[in-house]
Amino acid sequence: MKLLEGKVALITGASKGIGRKIAELYAKNGAQVAFTYLSSVEKGQALEQELQQFGTKVKGYRSDASDYTAAEQLINDVVADFGKIDIVVNNAGITKDGLLMRMTEEQWDEVLRVNLKSIFNLTKAASKPMMKQRSGVFVNMSSIVGLQGNAGQANYAASKAGIIGFTKSIAKELGSRNIRANVVCPGFIKTEMTEVLPAEQVAKWAESIPLKRMGETEDVANLTVFLGSDMSAYITGQSIAVCGGMES
Repeated sequence: MKLLEGKVALITGASKGIGRKIAELYAKNGAQVAFTYLSSVEKGQALEQELQQFGTKVKGYRSDASDYTAAEQLINDVVADFGKIDIVVNNAGITKDGLLMRMTEEQWDEVLRVNLKSIFNLTKAASKPMMKQRSGVFVNMSSIVGLQGNAGQANYAASKAGIIGFTKSIAKELGSRNIRANVVCPGFIKTEMTEVLPAEQVAKWAESIPLKRMGETEDVANLTVFLGSDMSAYITGQSIAVCGGMES
């Protein structure tokens, strides 16, 4: 039996990078997959078609996770289309990097709105049907930066650290309803964003990692599959780093 057979999962920000790989592995593992995208309708439609090859129900939704009304409507739509919602992977996020003295209020507000408020929006909205069915799982995407901080990323680090505190709190609130919540903290992962970095810079960063290499999106997605499955039924309120040892 596949690890996520019979589960309905919603994955936000799935049109590229880590989110796309999570959607792929969830479909491979038997989950019915609802996913969101924001900027590119073409990418959303392409992913929907790609995932259908795994023989499971898939539907993409164009939705802004940072908008509470849109998030609430999204959850209602997913429940209407799929009949229930078992897992929410809160993956949507952005960066607006800059040193504190140069960081604008707009850069701060936008990163906190997209990265942290979106988690509040989706979790609050999805908790309602989960509480009725007395089961559910939240997998919230933070970052190694949320654990360690990073120069030039005060806004991003604050948002990702906030996700950890939020998740630990809702794990305590919702545990009695058999609803679990955990955090994944990726380290230096190979994505579209890192592909544009100079090779010498990547090599220098990789040298500082105990495993001496960048991670793959599949390394992160594998953990989200485990946390979404019944194999992790007694794990909640935890933050797990996928970082090649950077946090050890």
